[in-house]
Parts: sequence; structure tokens; C-alpha cells
Amino acid sequence: MPIIVFLIAFAIAIIILLIYYFSAKTTILRRLKKVGFSRIGSLQNNRFAKIEGTALNIGDPLIAPLSKRKCVFYKIKIERKESNGKSAHWKTIVNEKRIQDFFVEQTGERLIIFPMQDPKNYYDYLDTDKTVSSGTFKDPTPEFKALLEAYNIKTESVFGLNKQLRYTEAIVEVGERITVAGHVKWIKLDNPVKNYNYSSIASLTATTNEKILITDTPEALRPKHGRA
Repeated sequence: MPIIVFLIAFAIAIIILLIYYFSAKTTILRRLKKVGFSRIGSLQNNRFAKIEGTALNIGDPLIAPLSKRKCVFYKIKIERKESNGKSAHWKTIVNEKRIQDFFVEQTGERLIIFPMQDPKNYYDYLDTDKTVSSGTFKDPTPEFKALLEAYNIKTESVFGLNKQLRYTEAIVEVGERITVAGHVKWIKLDNPVKNYNYSSIASLTATTNEKILITDTPEALRPKHGRA
């Protein structure tokens, strides 16, 4: 019996380790640690580079659904708790992601990123910025209720009780410091880009084996004493 218990515990430990190792955050941090930080002005074509800078919108920014903050990237999830009498689980009913072309600015110089969805050319990890929930004895806030109604989600059961709902929001806010990486491609601008007065600009691209990396986790930023 002790051997069986040990083997079960060992198997569980291995599963937990694998989940951690292949999680989005761990994966992106592991990839980013393989390369040093670069300055935008010194970027070379067809080289993989990592850059820290401030995210800036090019056109009208996106607006985060609940916090209403200006951003260039947001991910939201709405879940509802469901029970069959014996067990309960959280069911995802909304899983939405929006991203737009954006600048990364560093000491007055700018890099541009063109995210694509089909095929997806980037890999991301964003820290959760906003969470809110409601339950049987907890009414949704007016803002949360308005958001749920916008997604045609009922907040009450047939008996008039609040449903157990939760919301998470992760964004790259305009002006937020982020870390990005990818293969550098300097491009000529035949048409002017808003808020950019130069004829060429560095961009990050994906290759067959390596996507653009985008994260706002502080763990990926350069230590403060080492920033330009």
C-alpha cells in the first residue's frame, strides 16, 4: 500500500511540474531569458531581439470592457459556476481577446508590431489586472451587471437568486511598460503612420519556428538599475 501511495503522489507531482513548465507564463519567460535586451536604434535585420518599452496605440485605442481603460490588447473571460448536485465546476461562457497594431517606444525611438490571428503570429502572457464576481449573497456591481447584459448573460436564476459569475480582465494598457521579442525587419513606409514621422521603422515578425513574444509581466522587465 505505501508503494502505491508513493507512486500516486509521484505521478501527481510530475503532472503539476509539467503544467507549471508548459504554462504560458513559464514558457514565455523561458524563451525571453535566452536573449539579452536590445535598443531599438541598434536593431539589425533578421536578428531575433528582445525589447523593453512603453506600449502606445497607433490609431484609436481599444477600450477594456469592464475597467474602461485605454489599451492595445485585452483578454477577458466570464465564467459561470454550474452544479449537478454532486459536484460543481466553472464553465467559460465568454472568452474574448482583442489586439491591434501598436508601437513600443523606447527612449524616443519606436518599434511597430502587427499582430495577426490567422495564422496567429504571436505568443502572449498577460497578468490579470481586474477580477470581479457575483454570487447568491453578492449582487453584481452596476458596472459588472451592465457588462453581463451587454453579453446577454442573465444574472439571476429562475428563482430570482444571483448566479455565481466571475470575470477576469488582462490588458496591455496604453503607456504600460512591456517586453516583446521577435525577428527584426526594418520596413519602409510608403504611407505615413500616425504619430510617426520617419520613412522607415523596425518591426518584429514571426518565423516558422518562432512567434512574436508579448508580455506585461514585471518578471520579464529589465531590473530597474539596468534600464536605460
